[in-house]
Amino acid sequence: MSKIDELIEKLCPNGVEYYELGKIGKFYGGLTGKSKNDFLQGNAKFITYKNVYLNPSLQIDVNDKVNIKENENQRTLEYGDIIFTGSSETPDECGISSVLTERTDEKLYLNSFCFIYRLNDISILNPHFAKHLFRSNKLRYQIGKTASGVTRYNVSKKLMEKVHIPIPPLEVQYEIVHILDNFTLLTSELTSELKARQKQYKYYEEILLRNRNIMAKLDDICNICAGGTPSKTKSEYWDNGTIKWLGSTVCKNKKFVDEVTDYITELGLKKSSAKLMKKNTTLIAMVGATIGKVSFLNFEATTNQNVACLYPKDENKLNTSYLYYACKSLYSQFLKLSNGKFAIASLSFIKELQIPIPSLEEQKRTVKILDRFDKLCNDISEGLPAEIEARQKQYEYYRDKLLTFKELKVNE
Repeated sequence: MSKIDELIEKLCPNGVEYYELGKIGKFYGGLTGKSKNDFLQGNAKFITYKNVYLNPSLQIDVNDKVNIKENENQRTLEYGDIIFTGSSETPDECGISSVLTERTDEKLYLNSFCFIYRLNDISILNPHFAKHLFRSNKLRYQIGKTASGVTRYNVSKKLMEKVHIPIPPLEVQYEIVHILDNFTLLTSELTSELKARQKQYKYYEEILLRNRNIMAKLDDICNICAGGTPSKTKSEYWDNGTIKWLGSTVCKNKKFVDEVTDYITELGLKKSSAKLMKKNTTLIAMVGATIGKVSFLNFEATTNQNVACLYPKDENKLNTSYLYYACKSLYSQFLKLSNGKFAIASLSFIKELQIPIPSLEEQKRTVKILDRFDKLCNDISEGLPAEIEARQKQYEYYRDKLLTFKELKVNE
């Protein structure tokens, strides 16, 4: 019998008590009455929506500031407060929680898109236990989310008051925290390792693709074209299609396409400007949020008109994988087009861009080094991302298992 089983058998063999949130605590809103100017030159820290969403334990070492006037009546966060995201564009981000698990004398204010849940008696619920509990699947299921129009989801504090939570004895809480924190610590260490490898990857990209005085315009060394979209009104162009068709969202600045946007038929290919691109073609997104991002075809596919497709004119002079990495290094030039706004890059713009062309042997050496980093940083089957995902799933499994308690009935 494990230690946690022994504690449950000793302290709560018949189950644990469940409580409605509204009966053991209160909900409070975040900042009110603030304009954009109040966040330009702030004098006090405030917790953002992103901070809450990303971190089960609230990060208080933040740089976000808000201007708070003397004697202004705004609520500040307290140790043990549970913060929820109250409104989001996606249901998964809505109603997610973070807990202030550190004690601090510093005043912390909360973003208006979030709200606070504060226990009447903090001694019954360890904050570190709460950070796991309020992200468990069973509790998340109770947090009802309502759609506002077609773009946002919201959480009602009134409905949240009806959510039931188990509160086991503190000794049980401490042991569960000990177990689950060990899982999250390992994930955190792997994530730190991934960030370090990504920095190393970027460093070697810059070094290996540095200007070698032999520069060439993409138009001189590549065949370049854009794809097309068969008419959506013609079902025969799409129904039961077998030809892969890709949109610009497949370009993620990591090697190899890992998703297929849709499929078109042979007739759809024939009756549109879509073109079947060969394996090892480099793709560059030409619009919006993905502008300038690249990917590399590991299969034959067509693309839409928002993707530029590049293939060497002479593979004896330009390695296909080297072309991918060289185009990836051009990302900053595309960002200048957007300047924070929606932008479109033309094929003529791409054709004029230049990349360094060392010897074929040097290109292959560069590819060999960068392929190792790409696999380590991006491979979802065996790289660090795969290990992090596996550890996260392991944590979620044990979290939901450990946080499932038999409910103690009143007549027991």
